[in-house]
Amino acid sequence: MPVRISYKQKNFRDLFQQIIQKKRVQFKSVDLEVKKIIANVIKNGDDSLVRFAKQYDHFKLSKKNIKFSKSEINNSVKKCRTKTISALKLAAKRIKDFHKRQFPKNSYYKDSLGIRLGMQWNPIDSVGVYVPGGSASYPSSVLMNVIPAKVAGVQRIAMAVPTPQGEINPLVLAAAHILGIEEIYRIGGAQAIAAFAYGTKSIDPVDKIVGPGNVYVSAAKRQVFGTVGIDMLAGPSEILIVADKNNNADWIAIDLLSQAEHDAQSQSILITDSTDFLEQVIGAIKKNLEKLPRKNIAAASWGVNGVAILVKNIDQSLPLINALAPEHLELCISNPEKMAKKVKNAGAIFLGNFTPEAVGDYMAGPNHVLPTSRSSRFSSGLNVLDFLTRSSLVKCDKKSLNKIGPKIIELADCEGLTAHAFSVMYRIKD
Repeated sequence: MPVRISYKQKNFRDLFQQIIQKKRVQFKSVDLEVKKIIANVIKNGDDSLVRFAKQYDHFKLSKKNIKFSKSEINNSVKKCRTKTISALKLAAKRIKDFHKRQFPKNSYYKDSLGIRLGMQWNPIDSVGVYVPGGSASYPSSVLMNVIPAKVAGVQRIAMAVPTPQGEINPLVLAAAHILGIEEIYRIGGAQAIAAFAYGTKSIDPVDKIVGPGNVYVSAAKRQVFGTVGIDMLAGPSEILIVADKNNNADWIAIDLLSQAEHDAQSQSILITDSTDFLEQVIGAIKKNLEKLPRKNIAAASWGVNGVAILVKNIDQSLPLINALAPEHLELCISNPEKMAKKVKNAGAIFLGNFTPEAVGDYMAGPNHVLPTSRSSRFSSGLNVLDFLTRSSLVKCDKKSLNKIGPKIIELADCEGLTAHAFSVMYRIKD
């Protein structure tokens, strides 16, 4: 049964803190195994990838077919429905249009002392995109991870896609084809992350790894961070819906289930100011579960991680939102824009009754790779800036260095860094 708490309970704050502190994913449980996998890939390269494909994905991989051929990619495209390809192309266009607006401009100016200062942006050279396989094989993840990298100007984008029993969703390859990605490897798990980070004979290492995955993938990304950059440590998906009584209970219920069907560890939370509406939604969840092919997963998620919170009024939900810092936030209330301005912590905010989270997952344009596990308190969703580096620019001439030099020498001397002081002093003296 989902957790239910009410503002009327004396221990409401304690119960709410328990919700915040609940851990839905434990990296420690797989850290040692992941460490061994990474070490094996570093030592044995392609041989390890072949071995782990058999062990974890239960199919026979050879060194010759680690990479998908162009003909395999083209044949996968032919297997897809025309209207699905059309939908992917429209989504790609919208995602690209949105992300192009994120691109920063180089800047350069002269300050009051005559020193020229600025910054310039450059794309990362290479990126490895991890795309989940098996039951969680999503072509939309290809679009969301690849497009901002392409907009940023990344020259080399490689993809890793696990193929359980040797099978792959053809739409994943079709999405890659639409975006012009040809370097695609049929590997998954921690071993794919290791291959991207350290390289093998068949796979050149990359500078940054992005993309969601299971606990093994997240643990591996954490362990290789520093050798390469990573986007984030994505945990199970989550949604928080704030809804008043002027809503359709079925709509809210199915939105909650839209996250629950991802994974048994996903979390769906409802906040409302109406006891009657809360009961209607819980009833609607039971009814709508029966319509879902993934009802067992959704039921497990809602039963173990689901939460229903009754507040005195909708305004009371604001501090709860910011404390929960959800991945997805739906504001199904009368004036969602007003509340959205006060929300500090949320990966993406969906405004009004006609903006289900699924719009953002597929077609709106903003990225669906979002911070989970309350990390929206200090991070943001995947964007163009994640694929750029920024360099500062500084230029002094003799006149401006003479003006600022004595202060630099003073600070260098007080820190005991004599060569620093001399490097300025020599120039001023000359």
